[in-house]
Amino acid sequence: MLFDVGCTYFCRTNNFFMALQLRFVFLLLFTMSMSVFAQKNKQHVQVVAKENKQPLLVVGLLVDQMRWDFLYRYQSKYSQHGFKRLMREGFSCEQTMIPYMPTYTAPGHTCVYTGSVPAIHGIVGNSWFDRKLNKNVYCTDDSTTNTIGSNSSQGKMSPVNLWTTTITDELRLSNNFKSKVIGIALKDRGAILPTGHTANGAYWYDDKEGKWITSSYYMKSLPVWVNNFNAANLPGKYMSGEWNTLLPIKEYTESTEDNSSHENTIPGIDSVTFPYYLSGIKKNAMASFKTTPFANNYTLEFAKAAIQNEQLGKNTVPDFLAVSISSTDYIGHTFGPNSVEIEDTYLRLDLAVADFLNYLDSTVGKGKYLLFLTADHGVAHNPGFMQEHRLSAGNFKDAVITKEINDEVFAKLGIKNAVDEIMNYQVYINKNIIERREEINTMVINHLKEKEFVLNAFDLKSLNASTMPTLEKNMFSNGYNVSRSGDIQFVCKPGYFDGEEKGSTHGLWNPYEAHIPLIFFGNGIAAGKTYQNVEMTDISATLAALLNLQMPSGCIGKVVTEVFK
Repeated sequence: MLFDVGCTYFCRTNNFFMALQLRFVFLLLFTMSMSVFAQKNKQHVQVVAKENKQPLLVVGLLVDQMRWDFLYRYQSKYSQHGFKRLMREGFSCEQTMIPYMPTYTAPGHTCVYTGSVPAIHGIVGNSWFDRKLNKNVYCTDDSTTNTIGSNSSQGKMSPVNLWTTTITDELRLSNNFKSKVIGIALKDRGAILPTGHTANGAYWYDDKEGKWITSSYYMKSLPVWVNNFNAANLPGKYMSGEWNTLLPIKEYTESTEDNSSHENTIPGIDSVTFPYYLSGIKKNAMASFKTTPFANNYTLEFAKAAIQNEQLGKNTVPDFLAVSISSTDYIGHTFGPNSVEIEDTYLRLDLAVADFLNYLDSTVGKGKYLLFLTADHGVAHNPGFMQEHRLSAGNFKDAVITKEINDEVFAKLGIKNAVDEIMNYQVYINKNIIERREEINTMVINHLKEKEFVLNAFDLKSLNASTMPTLEKNMFSNGYNVSRSGDIQFVCKPGYFDGEEKGSTHGLWNPYEAHIPLIFFGNGIAAGKTYQNVEMTDISATLAALLNLQMPSGCIGKVVTEVFK
């Protein structure tokens, strides 16, 4: 418009030469501006193309029983290249919460990789009571399969009890199964559930024979490279030495005294103080190996072997490696979260993670892989420790309450075995009892409410009518599965749990068990953090967006958009 006005003015003043010059100047400026715009647009296209380039390998690093605050509690002693590197170069979701109850290993791993909750994916606990079979069922049990790699029965497992797809299934589906997906964990459920139904392989630890095994669900025989890895007998070598503190023990200032009465022992060792002479364990040493930090190194060494031998990250499409670090859970259960043992375990794990990241940099390529760090649940403080510091806490036994209720029902109504099982903080009422069922339900609820440690108890079918905070109600609703959950839910006071007096455990809705770390790192991820509420279900939804995939079939999560900024 300015061009036309200028030319018109000079033409009207009979200055044709000036009008011609002005036309030339405007044409030159216009050409230059279009050139700059084209160059910027080309750069923009290149940037977008670079940002949309998919990773060669996705690595899920799930640390079993890692409370969110462990990222900060031991931060002053971490190296610069492990957890600190992930926090420095990655994007941390500081307020990531588990949106269901119970907070156990199996539903935790399943939720991370399905973006779903027990009400939908079906994995309501590590085990549950099956009313049709009239017995307890383990989450990955599959009697139709056989162990591959050893003579034990520990490989008779599969994802058959999982009802939905996982993000790893969706990756395989997206490219006609060209992506390789492999799961690794000491625990069978930690390897099987994350990799879904279509994995190329899932490997877990046989604690009878001290080697990696799998199931006939995945393959007919172990690959040569797995047999070679097993032949090195790393567990035996670790168990021929000792476990002493990485640093001088006086530097473990974030922990209670080493000789604590609130701690259990490593199976085969009587002492609860450093050093632990592992070579002295004569019986079931391969099982005791799980309760040492060296089993974490063993897991990550096997993960590196999988990357190398399966050529993960060398594909034409992204591959996926799901790794679960299990010994943090075994050690946490044994010694509790305030022990020198758990602090030493995390300091050693930090170094192992640093080494693993360095391996990924050198083999897959820095910036060419996408990694996320998270946990399946947290852990409660030991009740005795809490009581020493005048904090409310305690423990109880499900079996004791089951007997009390059954005795009371029999005494008042003459009905035997009214309760089949109490597990996952739920009561399973005998399905064969039809008459006086409502009366029995009322008796059970009243009995529970009389317990000093119980805040509330209610019939799960009447959950919506129960009065409680919305957060709790949502967690119970998300955890309630009509086919597999119990009939009556009870809620404990904070600090109380079903478990032993020594060590600790988890399973409840409280923040110390439901607040977990979540860091996205690597390909396409800018450094930063958010304090906005994020849920465990959001992990798969975000991975689906990062990888341009359909979300898993039961996913209810939302994309954490801040990760993309």
